[in-house]
Amino acid sequence: MTVMNTLALGNQTQKFETKEIQAAKSAFLLHDEVDRIRLLSVMPLNEAVAVLNTCPLALVRELLDTLAESGETVRSRHLALGLGLISSEAEPNGNYLANSVMTHVRQRIGWIVGLALLGIASGLIISHFEDAISQLVLLAIYLPVVAAAGGNAGSQAATLVVRALAMNEIKPKQWLAVMWKEMRIAVVIALALALVIMLRVVMFSDSAVLPGGFDIYDVAMAIGLALTIQVTLSTTLGGLLPLIARKMKLDPAVLVSPVLASIVDISGMAIYFVTINAWLGLM
Repeated sequence: MTVMNTLALGNQTQKFETKEIQAAKSAFLLHDEVDRIRLLSVMPLNEAVAVLNTCPLALVRELLDTLAESGETVRSRHLALGLGLISSEAEPNGNYLANSVMTHVRQRIGWIVGLALLGIASGLIISHFEDAISQLVLLAIYLPVVAAAGGNAGSQAATLVVRALAMNEIKPKQWLAVMWKEMRIAVVIALALALVIMLRVVMFSDSAVLPGGFDIYDVAMAIGLALTIQVTLSTTLGGLLPLIARKMKLDPAVLVSPVLASIVDISGMAIYFVTINAWLGLM
């Protein structure tokens, strides 16, 4: 009986809230555009979102544009975010084609230039391990393979998480569950990929070109271990970056890909050379 009463009360409350929203919408639409903009600027955010959510999309976009033009840009963005019209407060107003070239440039150029400068670290890592490459030229052949594998695995994870965020399937506060899931996925993918690359090294690399004291199976194992570590970390990071971006009120679509690519490139080289040097005792 208590359960039935609770369900009935919940249904009545939901109906009452629905009636309130419809009444508020009707009253809202009776006003002219000037009064609507004024109301949107002073109404509680959740009430404004509830009312706008029942209005035609074309009207909603027109009201939000007018609200932004009246100087209430922050308020307009909060409403757009609450309505799901944008995925973050950093995302530009309007759609892709409607925004000007310079709008897109301003949104992207900071990250691109900053990360390009950060890419200098990759060159420094290669120069630091130049002796290792000179001792074993085969390492240079498989360095791009490890870097590409990490980038591909991380980008794949990031794309899936960005889509899940956009569809409200996950929230930033669920980062621990996302990390745990991506780590398990990453380990399976990394081990399978490492096995393929190790077989490639053993079967198609001429052991005759190896300097004395090096065994092709040891080299293959070192490359496979580096690849496993790199893919596992890249995939896990790719799953977490969109959540970090959303938590920081940044647009995951703009931030994740370039940041992930730079981190994977730098960390991939470091992981590759450190792992191989430690396994083979090159330095």
